[in-house]
Amino acid sequence: MGAVGLLYVGAVLFVNGLSLVGWVKGKSLVPMDLFVGLLQVATPLYLIISANGNQAQIVGASGLFLFGFTYLYVAMTNQFNYDPTGLGWFCLFVVFAAVTYSVWNFTHSGALGPVAAAAHNKNAEGDLLGVLWGSWAVLWFLFWVVLSLGKEGFTKFTGAWCAAQGIYTGLVPALFLLNIPSGITKTFWIAIAAVSVATFVGFWALLRPSLGVGAPASASASASASAGAY
Repeated sequence: MGAVGLLYVGAVLFVNGLSLVGWVKGKSLVPMDLFVGLLQVATPLYLIISANGNQAQIVGASGLFLFGFTYLYVAMTNQFNYDPTGLGWFCLFVVFAAVTYSVWNFTHSGALGPVAAAAHNKNAEGDLLGVLWGSWAVLWFLFWVVLSLGKEGFTKFTGAWCAAQGIYTGLVPALFLLNIPSGITKTFWIAIAAVSVATFVGFWALLRPSLGVGAPASASASASASAGAY
């Protein structure tokens, strides 16, 4: 279930990122945000209801709501032309949560400890999730910068990095988790982390985002998210 969600989170990040770059026009991103947003609300509800006290499952499902609400917020803001500053401040809230989930997965804290100990690939999946949550935290921070602070000079940079994250934090790990889980190794999550840093630096050098202040950008910057497929 988590890997399936991650696959479509990748699609949302890709489409919304291209919207910020200017390749996806108008409100054409709304259906994808709506579909995945509803999925990311229905899925955690089911997982929590069926958890039967399994705290690890509840912890894993809880993050999904952050992304489901983000995608629905994006869809509504674009469809009804709401001021995007509220969405931006919600993204900042998600940053704090994402950092926490990243630390929990890296340290295998609390309910996540027994899961990591029992996993066939030891701690690799938890470390991968730590990398993904960390990357998404930085991305959502950029959405806050664009949407709430009005730093329009960061719009294309944020969109390009968002679209790239749709591939290497969404599509690629989802495909491995779906059909080649043994491929989730220490080398794999280190490679994902390296690609995340390299694309950030590369797009920064190429697009040279500026700190100029203007009116808050379109709400499509809420491409967020994402993230979170777990």
